[in-house]
Amino acid sequence: MNGAAKRIGPRVGINPDTLRTWVKQADIDAGRRPGIPSMDAARARELERENRELKRANEILLAASSFFARELDPRLPW
Repeated sequence: MNGAAKRIGPRVGINPDTLRTWVKQADIDAGRRPGIPSMDAARARELERENRELKRANEILLAASSFFARELDPRLPW
């Protein structure tokens, strides 16, 4: 594959390393090589993004509930 990528890459205007990476990922996606398929990697990225958003929302809700709990506490002298 290395020689083929070096010959074909420049002919089609693609860096040979990029071409090699694409072929490797295509083999993984087709099940001919071990690794993480593109669909699984994309889903993992999506779930990680969603997880970050949910953690941030929880932080905001915790801060808001703490603020309102202090505001509504009848034991505080106003």
